[in-house]
Amino acid sequence: MEKIQKLIEEHVGYLIVFTLLTISVAMLVEILPLMFQKSTTEPVAGVKPYNALQLTGRDIYIREGCYNCHSQMIRPFRSETERYGHYSVAGESVYDHPFQWGSKRTGPDLARVGGRYSDEWHRVHLVNPRDVVPESNMPAFPWLSKNLADADGVAAKMTALRKVGVPYTDQEIAEGKAMVEGKSEMDAMIAYLQGLGLALKNVR
Repeated sequence: MEKIQKLIEEHVGYLIVFTLLTISVAMLVEILPLMFQKSTTEPVAGVKPYNALQLTGRDIYIREGCYNCHSQMIRPFRSETERYGHYSVAGESVYDHPFQWGSKRTGPDLARVGGRYSDEWHRVHLVNPRDVVPESNMPAFPWLSKNLADADGVAAKMTALRKVGVPYTDQEIAEGKAMVEGKSEMDAMIAYLQGLGLALKNVR
């Protein structure tokens, strides 16, 4: 056994190969079973795919890096469920590609922010956060009101998502462009935020 250990330690190539092998086996054991559990692959009751405007807003949310400061995953601790609502479950994120759980909270969790504030509150907050939360260190996003949302690319996005299991119908894809056309990026972002966490919003 000592000879094998010495061989691995003295030859970097062997060390790399065995390290990668160990990581691969660990990933198979930890991640692969989740792909076959219904609780992680089936949507919870009430969860619907994002409509075209919400989907566009989600892409803006990603583009602007909002996930760097906001999580979308409420952990099953009393302090979190009392503040944000029911803890997050895997079935809420089955249509998220990629999911937006995040890993840092400079700002509050947004998993159940849908319907908590008015559209106008979000509009003011995104243009200048300190107008509604004086102590906020969130950056302002005034350009969202000036930029038109990308209506031309939404059908292609919906078609791509359908290939990975999001149940968009042909009609929803065909009507996607019209739903986004003429809307600002601000409208899209607000639509996305207002749709977050509604399925389990009233469950405690």
